[in-house]
Formats: sequence, structure tokens, C-alpha cells
Amino acid sequence: MRGALEAAGVTGRCVHVGLEAAADDLLLRVHDAAHLARVAEACASGARLIDAMDTAIGPSSERVARLAAGSLAALCRGVAAGRLDAGFAAVRPPGHHAERDLAMGFCLYNNVAAAAAMLRAECGIERVLVLDWDVHHGNGTQHIFEEDPAVFYYSSHQMPLYPGTGFARERGRGAGAGATRNVPLDPGDGDTEFLGALSDTLLADMETFRPGFVLISAGFDAHRDDPLGGLRVSTAAFAEATMIARAIADRHAAGRLVSVLEGGYDLEALAASAAAHVEALLSA
Repeated sequence: MRGALEAAGVTGRCVHVGLEAAADDLLLRVHDAAHLARVAEACASGARLIDAMDTAIGPSSERVARLAAGSLAALCRGVAAGRLDAGFAAVRPPGHHAERDLAMGFCLYNNVAAAAAMLRAECGIERVLVLDWDVHHGNGTQHIFEEDPAVFYYSSHQMPLYPGTGFARERGRGAGAGATRNVPLDPGDGDTEFLGALSDTLLADMETFRPGFVLISAGFDAHRDDPLGGLRVSTAAFAEATMIARAIADRHAAGRLVSVLEGGYDLEALAASAAAHVEALLSA
């Protein structure tokens, strides 16, 4: 992906933010202490898997996962403080499947959830939008915030597909009722359905919610060439989706927007989509 970003000429127009490991206090806002200890112990023990057959680990996995979460948080701090206009955290492992007490779907810590909680606790941001366009539903992010009216979780994703959550009827619980919006897409759906859900549903929701910061769980596995999904989204549509998100940030959040890499498993499609996404962020 780095090569594609360089070839597109976008890296030279970006400010590069160094890596920063997440401290416990960042992660403990969205994860149980027992989860942090269990992930660290499993990785140190030489275990090959944690919690599920789809989540492989190695001796360095916990350190790398802390770097992913901490670097996203550092980028968000820079944007919240006005030192940066917007940002894209090209980090792995992804995070949106990680529950408060469970690793799953390649995810150890929930990067975007930790960033959203940090923005509210440290940066004075009252309301945060988490826009998730990964082909898979971000069960972890939804569940962490489903009772919180100050974090609006929006997801468009393929159904049926892993992890089996994200029905349209899931709208949040308790005080958070109405602050979750799931838009399931059918296998074979493409640009029209993907972009229409953002234009028709998300824009209207944000007129009421009025976020102070926009976070994007930017998975690119809804791409038509991705082997793990069945949607038919084009590279260009990710750029258009980025412009929709940037319009929300400009209207409600003084332009404050940060995206973080989630899924994407065809390397050429991933690289091209990420380059189009960053180019759209730069051109807005």
C-alpha cells in the first residue's frame, strides 16, 4: 500500500505522524483489564490463536496492536487540536470486531472505539460519529457504544456475512437508542446501493446528531475484487464516500475527520482504494 500511495503522489503532501504505543488508560476505556492481560499473556506464551480460530497471534502481536491503537489516538489528538487538518491511520491489525472482553475477526483491540472514547475524555469532543463502511459489520464498536448516546455508530455492510450482526433493527439500547444505524447490503450490491445509503440515510441522521468529530472505520473489502466479500464497490466509490464523510465533518465538526484502516484483502484493490481515499481527503 505504501508504494501505491507514493505512486499516487499523496505521501509527499501528507504530514507523517510517528508511531505511538497505547497506554493502558487508553485501552481501558473500551476494554476490560482482564482482556488486556489475557491478550498480553497469550502473545507472550507463543500461542498461535486467541479466542477464535480466525484471530492468529504471534509474540509481537500485542505490541503491534498497541502501536495501532495508540497511533490512531495520537493522530486524532493532532486533528482535534488543530495541528492537522485530517488524517488516515494506515495501521494493522484492524479493530472493529474486538469486543470489550473478546478478540475476534483478526482484531485484538478496538482501535476506533479507543479513539472515540479518548476524544470525549481528553479533547472535549461532545459527540463522535463512527462511520464504518467495511464489508463486515463492526460488532465490537457497536456493542461498546450501543448504550452511549454521544457516539453514533453507522455501518453499511454485507448481509449475510461474518460476524452475523448488524441487522437494521439494531438501533442501540437504553440511553443510546437511536444512536446506532445499520444499513445491510445484499451480496452483489455495488456503488449505487453503497453510496445511496450514505447520501440518503447518514446525511439525514447527522443533521440531528451533529457530531463534533468524524471517525471512519475504512475497510476496503467491499471492493468488487476482494475475496472475502460479495459486494461490487468500485475504487472510485470509496473516494466519493470519503467526500460525503468530509462534507459531514465540514458542516458539523469544523472539518475534524480521521480514518483508520480496517479490512481489505486483495492487495491491489486495497492499495488503489486507500490511495483514492487519501487523495479525496487531501482534495476536500
